[in-house]
Amino acid sequence: MATAAAAEQPLRIKDLQRCGDLFSNETLTYCLRSEGLDSSPLEVRLSGDAVDIRQEDNGRLRLTLSPGGHQSGPLWLEQSGRRSNSVWLTLNGSHVLAAGPEAVAKNMDGLTTYVDLVSVIIEEDHDGLEESRRLATKYGAEVVGAIAPLNTYQLRLPAKNLTERDALVLRLGSETSVDAVVVEESGAEEPLEQDQQSKPRTSEWVANRFLDAVDFYLHRLPATKPPINTHPVRIGIVERDVDFDSPEFAGYLGACDPTKPRTCVYARDAASPADHGTSVTGILAARSVDPGDSGFLSALEPVSSGFEVIVERNSDAGITANVAASVNMVEDGVRVLNWSWGIHRVGTLDVDGEEIDSLVRSGIAMSGYEELLEEFFLWLRREHPDVVVVNSAGNGSAHSGQDDYRLPSSFITEQLLVVGAHQRDFTRDVPVEHPSYVTKRPSSNIDMRVDITASACTRAATLEPGKRGEVHCGTSYATPMVTGVVGAMLSINPALQPEQLRELLRRSALTIGRNSDFEAVEGDDLTAPILPSERSYRLDNQDIGRSARLDMRKALELTVDSLQHVR
Repeated sequence: MATAAAAEQPLRIKDLQRCGDLFSNETLTYCLRSEGLDSSPLEVRLSGDAVDIRQEDNGRLRLTLSPGGHQSGPLWLEQSGRRSNSVWLTLNGSHVLAAGPEAVAKNMDGLTTYVDLVSVIIEEDHDGLEESRRLATKYGAEVVGAIAPLNTYQLRLPAKNLTERDALVLRLGSETSVDAVVVEESGAEEPLEQDQQSKPRTSEWVANRFLDAVDFYLHRLPATKPPINTHPVRIGIVERDVDFDSPEFAGYLGACDPTKPRTCVYARDAASPADHGTSVTGILAARSVDPGDSGFLSALEPVSSGFEVIVERNSDAGITANVAASVNMVEDGVRVLNWSWGIHRVGTLDVDGEEIDSLVRSGIAMSGYEELLEEFFLWLRREHPDVVVVNSAGNGSAHSGQDDYRLPSSFITEQLLVVGAHQRDFTRDVPVEHPSYVTKRPSSNIDMRVDITASACTRAATLEPGKRGEVHCGTSYATPMVTGVVGAMLSINPALQPEQLRELLRRSALTIGRNSDFEAVEGDDLTAPILPSERSYRLDNQDIGRSARLDMRKALELTVDSLQHVR
């Protein structure tokens, strides 16, 4: 009877993380947490091949692999005719630990901060692991995590309170071999960027010509003589999980072959379909009986060569874990990273002069994060110059490009696209091409560092087929609109580099805001103003001076045109 009862429950992987000795060269150990297991034989498959696993109590599993015998890939469970969701198992070694509730405290700013876990960025002329172990021995600490490509290592300090931690942080920071010390300020369930406003989902997406882009991809590419061949693209989303009990994601359970063609989603299973990760991922990959309500990449399946969407956040260790997950995914072949997250420094003022009170971090934490993110983008430029990161501008109604007050959107690099948010203006009866068709979303961060805007709102998934949940709005949901079209552009022309992707997005953009008015009103300063060079150097073009609004179809058209330069 126990087996029968378990068989009625869905089989799900709730968590997958590295465990055991993270620095072993002989074996890689992973700990899984699952739901719905029964006493019947269990099969575990990694990229379709069966692997041995050890079952423990309470649905916990332990997997041990040899580094040379496998490759990174999707892992799922099969039992009693049921298949679990697939999660992405990486053989790369970047992993950091999250602090438990007993190892965090409130700092002077009232923010939750780690007491005994910090990360040290070692100067590049030192062997990071060797030097971090030397420092650990010197200060009575232990090396417990690593982002080796960034020469960053996590230490567990012998600190029982913030006074002891801060003293050790100061001593570590004074070491000549240490570039910076990263102090993590994060709660285990810290919400990512989002705000809410009751607006229909589909009526917002039309502002970016979403369905026009789907139609172009499905019908224009195969109609070309000769037809345009598409290419597979791997996309990484830095989010915690996705709810596979939702009908929109139920089709992703078990094996998924992206060469069919298909869109594949690899993620931990979430507790609620309304969670942030499900909504962000749904804009890319939700499946619906109504094609107009499907995610962008899943709608392109009949003509695509497959998209793989990896949803991964490494652990609950905040920004440090986000970076670790990003490094692993890039090393596993991801071309586009979706970062629907960001933070403000304590004391950041919005455009009205009021302090921002959400998603803020202390000055000491911001300085460490800035160094860590700088190391990430330097590594990206050096080792993976073809990868692009798409980042939300933020919802603080503040300036996104102030490097002292906003991360990571303030970084100036060709490999970072920053996305603001707009919303429909239903008071005006104008065509979609008109600049007044949309208006600046009041909460969206602004300024010259924002590259482009996209629609802010989406509806959450539900557990009922064909039914949508509450409307969620924010730059978090504008960001995957740009990620999706960038993925589609790369599937048409994989030779495009980040600076070319930005150029095509800006050249194809619709507009928002008044003409040639750079004051802080309406949408004029929402993004960097469109330049004459982005309109064929026509100084009389009416788009010049306005902010850029995503046009998904035109971006694909220009991508097809770009193929003429490589043929």
